[in-house]
Amino acid sequence: MRTILFDYGAGNLHSLAKALRREGAEVAITADPHALLDGSALVLPGVGAFDAAAARLAPALDDLRSALTAGHPCLGICLGMQLLLDGSEEGRLPGIGAIPGRVRRIRARRVPQMGWNTLDARAGDPLFEGIASPCMYFANSYVADPDDPDAVVADCDYLGVRLPAAVRSGNAWGVQFHPEKSGAQGLRLIRNFVAAAAAGIPGPTPGTRGAA
Repeated sequence: MRTILFDYGAGNLHSLAKALRREGAEVAITADPHALLDGSALVLPGVGAFDAAAARLAPALDDLRSALTAGHPCLGICLGMQLLLDGSEEGRLPGIGAIPGRVRRIRARRVPQMGWNTLDARAGDPLFEGIASPCMYFANSYVADPDDPDAVVADCDYLGVRLPAAVRSGNAWGVQFHPEKSGAQGLRLIRNFVAAAAAGIPGPTPGTRGAA
């Protein structure tokens, strides 16, 4: 499966590309926003500032939003997760908007969240298949705040505050943690994404449960 990894000028792409290849993906790295849909799946990496990354995406924003809404598989990691939403308190530029909502600064007594944290994951979501009691590595000051609570497929406790740890709409997932830095469980999550993207089976869209 050919996976496009976006290089927006920040972050350690090497470890993420290595993890994707190890779990069965063919990886192409590009800085061209117009090439982001040239593969079977898209991965948005997780280090950098919101506006700087959003500016790199801007020339292809409408196409990206349409494709992800239509079911093109995507995994956004940390900042990449935040870019899936409409916008962020960290910046002024719009995000992709594939998952309606905003990115908020963590409302806790100590920011950023740094280190390992245990997740409560929604049963049945393929991203967490085979991962018992997931514990992942975080490094973040901001978190996703989707308009629809059903978009949250995993959350965690940080200093007494519940924070979204993973969000989903259709085949677009965002994770606030860094799976490429989270050992065997993180690699399993990447493998699960590769498998789900390869299967091409549309996932549930928040707000449509029970619809005829």
